[in-house]
Amino acid sequence: MTAGHGTFALHINGSTRQFDTPRETSLLHLLRNDCGLNGPKYGCGLGQCGSCTVLVDGVAARSCVVPAHGVAGRHITTLEGLGTREAPHPVQQAFIDAQAAQCGYCLNGMVMATVALLARVPHPTDAQVRAELSHNLCRCGTHLEILDAVQRAARLCTAGAEGRH
Repeated sequence: MTAGHGTFALHINGSTRQFDTPRETSLLHLLRNDCGLNGPKYGCGLGQCGSCTVLVDGVAARSCVVPAHGVAGRHITTLEGLGTREAPHPVQQAFIDAQAAQCGYCLNGMVMATVALLARVPHPTDAQVRAELSHNLCRCGTHLEILDAVQRAARLCTAGAEGRH
């Protein structure tokens, strides 16, 4: 171990990986640079825009301000870990169906925050959706489509859960 470095493991999108990185390395930089995962975006670098959002043990987190060492041993899910092009996650499918992307920069944060919300609140009200997504910045003006996508996702997730019972 080098001074200022530390070895630790992360469970990323279902796989466990070992890392030896400087202690100040953010989770975002580790995911993008060391793992080649481009779902989380570098936006503001201050945890304020939401484009870098990932799930840490199912909870939405701003990966640009989370030290990678601080989540050692935890389960990290990125946009790439939700679904595939052939079989998208219900939230991804809802965003596609609602055409809720324009430039796509905020999309990662919007999708990941929606996944976390629907895990806690399967049938959110519009007010709950607006409150949950209020800290994810979108400059393209697709807010109405995004709100529609979240409600579509809630219906898709509910239908999927009912189909498994």
